[in-house]
Amino acid sequence: MSVTGVASDETPTHAQAPYRWRWAALFVILAAEVMDLLDAVVTNIAGPSMRADLGGGASTLQWLAAAYTLSMAVGLVTGGRLGDIHGRRRMFLVGAAGFTLGSLLCAVSASPGMLIAARVVQGLFGAVMLPQGLGMIKEMFPPKESQKAFGMFGPVMGLSAVGGPILAGWLVDADYFGTGWRMIFLINLPLGAAAFLGALRYLPRGRSGSRPDLDIPGMLLVSLAALLLIFPLVQGREYGWPMWTFVMMAASLAVFAAFAAHESRRSRAGLDPLVVPSLFRKRGFSGGMALGLVFFSTMQGFMLVFNLYTQIGLGYSPLKAGMVMVPWSGGMIVGFGLAQGVARFGRAVLQAGALVMALGVFGVWLTLDRVGGGVGPWQLLPALLVTGIGMGLLMAPFFDIVLAGVEQHETGSASGTMTAMQQLGGAFGVAMLGTVFFGLLGGGIATAVDHHADDLRHRLAAVRVAPAAQDRVVADLRACASDRAVAKDPAATPASCARLEKDARSAAASPEAGARVPAALAATTSSAFRSGFGTVMKTVLWIVDGMLALTFLLAFLLPRHARPQESAGH
Repeated sequence: MSVTGVASDETPTHAQAPYRWRWAALFVILAAEVMDLLDAVVTNIAGPSMRADLGGGASTLQWLAAAYTLSMAVGLVTGGRLGDIHGRRRMFLVGAAGFTLGSLLCAVSASPGMLIAARVVQGLFGAVMLPQGLGMIKEMFPPKESQKAFGMFGPVMGLSAVGGPILAGWLVDADYFGTGWRMIFLINLPLGAAAFLGALRYLPRGRSGSRPDLDIPGMLLVSLAALLLIFPLVQGREYGWPMWTFVMMAASLAVFAAFAAHESRRSRAGLDPLVVPSLFRKRGFSGGMALGLVFFSTMQGFMLVFNLYTQIGLGYSPLKAGMVMVPWSGGMIVGFGLAQGVARFGRAVLQAGALVMALGVFGVWLTLDRVGGGVGPWQLLPALLVTGIGMGLLMAPFFDIVLAGVEQHETGSASGTMTAMQQLGGAFGVAMLGTVFFGLLGGGIATAVDHHADDLRHRLAAVRVAPAAQDRVVADLRACASDRAVAKDPAATPASCARLEKDARSAAASPEAGARVPAALAATTSSAFRSGFGTVMKTVLWIVDGMLALTFLLAFLLPRHARPQESAGH
């Protein structure tokens, strides 16, 4: 996030008396952070309920998360710059009002397209709101207090990480006033109103002494490049990977290159670039960007896929799925705490975090392999706790270590660029791992039906279904279960399922058999669904561990230690 900003007459400098309402202002800023943190995770829990209500395919579940993080990513650097130009308080107010309006639009959405568009509105206004807070903290607090102020972000992030999934699951399950999943967005209305009114009363007025130019061509180029990459990744599988999806992804690389060239030209001309090009000539910063892209892709992608697995594959309720994530979130807080105690080891702490997280993910794989489709929350707890501890160890020193090789005048641009990369990585991970998960799901469930075929034949033979009819029913069930898993519209009945119903009726030799054949099919389908989802989830876990191994190796590009004390606030 952009943390640049020069104090004005109304925002006292550190040499003067500290800003009077600084602690009240800090709580306003933290309220905005809570709204963002909650909205980044709630659709992972509520996504299946949203899809069941509004319709849409598997890509809808990916877009609910990716639309928010992608729009946040492309807006963040510009959002910080808008604060420099028009004043941080004014831009915070604009962002808080727009974010609250976006939440209302989400709550009243009547179609998947409208909900995804409203998520984009949330992300864009969030990108205007969030960078202003960190910039104002650096302006309002004297050096002795600023570390304490920045230190409050850790507990708030931790509580949001623990409380977010539980709150989302509880609100969806409770169905207050018949609102269902819509309440997870309606709850933002009082929060947003409180943040807006608090900002009006307590945030300092003022504007940066120097007014940088807004790099609109740069903003458009980086937005286009990100969209050209994420859109085909999310939609490609649903359209059968036509040639245009690969052309778009190749074009995204060309547009990213054009963006880099534009920023270099702008910098040489003495104009203000969105991203300072000299940053990428530093190995530590470039390596940190690559590491961050891989890690945040891994983290967000895994969280989405795991929540889909628990709710759709295991049949957990939204609240139960939210509770399953508590050990992960609690472990993250423990990891953050441990990282503070061993901070002197610098880069080694980050690498240890990657290894511990990989060990936890392998523990999840081992649990699924041993227990199978009947796995419960308590059995997943140890592995998820270890995964969370590793994530906390990895994340805690990341920003400070990457910023260690950055010059002081580049820190603002570097912080904004890194935070934008964090969001872009999240969108990329949701798109990539979500696409892998749904791409494997049809085949995984069809294979699971094959494994349960002998048991189904025995059940059918027991009610005197002829062998030829048994083969027909098994083949129909295989096709139906696979088609159901990857259906674009979950409410529609695939043709293969209609054929299964017809063949099952004709296979029954008596009224008694007619009553027992559907029960046999239902039992086999349930078992196949659970084991098929589990097989695909285990494959995704190997990919996640591979990405964490890459994270560990990329860490060797980073400086060994963070800069002492200078970047404490980042």
